[in-house]
Amino acid sequence: MRRALRLAVVNLVIFFVTAELLALGIFYYEHGWLFYVDPYRPTIAPIEEGSADALTAVGLHPYFGPTHRPGIRFDVPPELRSGEADDVVATNNFGFPSRVNYPFSKTSDRQFVIGVFGGSVGAYFCRLGTARLEQTLRRSAVFNNREPVTLCFSHEGYKQPQQLLVLSYFLSIGQPFDLVVNIDGFNEVALGRINDRYGWDVSMPSHEHLDALINVVNQATLTTAKLESLARIVRYRQQLNDIAERNNRTRLASVEFMLRHYYDFLRRRYEQERVRFDGLPSNPPANSPIHVTPPVRPRTGAAVYEDIAANWRNASVLMQQVLAARGVAYLHVLQPNQYYSTRAFTPAEKAIAFNDGSPFKEGVANGYPFLEKALEPGALSAVHLFDTAREPVYVDNCCHYTSAGNRLLADFIARAVVASEGAATH
Repeated sequence: MRRALRLAVVNLVIFFVTAELLALGIFYYEHGWLFYVDPYRPTIAPIEEGSADALTAVGLHPYFGPTHRPGIRFDVPPELRSGEADDVVATNNFGFPSRVNYPFSKTSDRQFVIGVFGGSVGAYFCRLGTARLEQTLRRSAVFNNREPVTLCFSHEGYKQPQQLLVLSYFLSIGQPFDLVVNIDGFNEVALGRINDRYGWDVSMPSHEHLDALINVVNQATLTTAKLESLARIVRYRQQLNDIAERNNRTRLASVEFMLRHYYDFLRRRYEQERVRFDGLPSNPPANSPIHVTPPVRPRTGAAVYEDIAANWRNASVLMQQVLAARGVAYLHVLQPNQYYSTRAFTPAEKAIAFNDGSPFKEGVANGYPFLEKALEPGALSAVHLFDTAREPVYVDNCCHYTSAGNRLLADFIARAVVASEGAATH
């Protein structure tokens, strides 16, 4: 009996030592340094309470539609963080990611205020691209020692005419601008197509973002299936945060290896459940205090995208006209995306950037040709901006860019701004 026990203990020790050495080797192969070197150990960021689903982190603004509540942590994905202490920004008094409240007042005549409008790509650009944009503009002789100040008015899911409404509101309360940059296009066709599928007019705010708020306001719209799905989402979030905490504490490479892979497995199921929740039909919101306009006319086939493109163009032209009357420059950029692209993707980037089951793919692939045709004079298409980039430029299978992608977008915008300002001074 003792001999069998000793043999079992020896085997267990050999197993754990082998597992630790194997995990240590895999970690070194993946990262290029030893697991035990603390300053270089990757950690898993917890999913913030209230940011895991739109039912708790988002409020309903009476003019803008869905918006973040003030004081919500607005962070970028872990793989895009710079590691700096101030890399995290909270939402301001209007729910936009910004270190200042609005309206922002100039403290110097040298300040050149740039408002960045759009959806989540615009919001990420505020975090990852505007610093480069400001640096590039400062170095330009055209700016004559002016000081660029970028302000974020972008929010995930926003689509025209929300950018127009947000701009009009802030102009009405005295927010000064010297330049407005509007980065959009993806949400209009991706989310507009989803709106049409659910019986909402394409001009309405995104069904993907507003329907959850309707469920909260009018709980009768929450079906049994939606309640069960929401419970699973909350459970997954709790499990993921528990695993992340244990993973970040462990001193053993083998335990880190096991927890990290189990976290990745659960994270996939969590994301799948969130997609499933979004796709589940609600009960008819006939009694909801939030009224969403149904299609203003029947649309089939190309008519859906023709109307989306026309609405998008009209809203952008109105932004330009409102700003021109105040002597403010306007730059409209049709954003690049992977589902309508001529970029040559590596297998590694393709695995990250594409999802055949994406709810956005159909609308983008079919709708972008209509957007290109509808671009108003003076607007810029960045559809092919990433075609020759060697670095990976997509960070997920939605539409968002890596740090390299945001730098390329910043340089593209900076060149256009410098050219426009240079022409204006001659």
